[in-house]
Amino acid sequence: MIAGCVALVGVGGWFGGRPAIEKIVHDYILEHPEILPQAMENLQRKQASQQLAGVRQNVETPFPGAVLGNPQGKVTLVEFTDYACGYCRRSLPDVAQLLKKNPDLRIVVRELPIIGPESPAAAKMALAAAEQGKYSQFHDAMFAMGQVDAQSIEAAARQAGLDLERARKVAAGPAVEQELSRNLEIASRLGFSGTPSWVAGERLISGAVGVDQLSDAVSEARGG
Repeated sequence: MIAGCVALVGVGGWFGGRPAIEKIVHDYILEHPEILPQAMENLQRKQASQQLAGVRQNVETPFPGAVLGNPQGKVTLVEFTDYACGYCRRSLPDVAQLLKKNPDLRIVVRELPIIGPESPAAAKMALAAAEQGKYSQFHDAMFAMGQVDAQSIEAAARQAGLDLERARKVAAGPAVEQELSRNLEIASRLGFSGTPSWVAGERLISGAVGVDQLSDAVSEARGG
């Protein structure tokens, strides 16, 4: 009904004018309220697509080594995370389930150290671990520490088996600093103000939303 009315207006106008059209739309929505969730979802996807335009390649291109799961996976989920974020820690089992159920899944982790005073130091060490090919080991060890301070960061680095001298040099280097600045800029452009935040296909998701919603997003990104 609505599409027909719009077509008539476009061809030669409708004698009732805009008020009459608005009443038809209003009445239709009242009679069919079930269309509202779908309309909102379509709007959110359109907005997400607009926000991702021009930054998708940067979003899905990891800092070398900062990947969980299958590095050559056909499906990409991006997670913005902070080691001082309790909700990020709470999401770890969800991520583990996703990886177990989706062997073709590549999770690009973007360090977004915005929560605590030691978050940047932990993020820098994580990227230094990525440079040594031990990102997942440090990632898991750091979250398992339960707190973020100089002692826990070094303990996690040792547990991950890092060459500490090399890691400290990389962590203090310009490439790591540029990566963190890039992540902050991308997060801002996508409207993310907290962690965890996620990108999957055309979906932008904020918060610890649970494995079901993440699974749906991964499935949709795959084309399923």
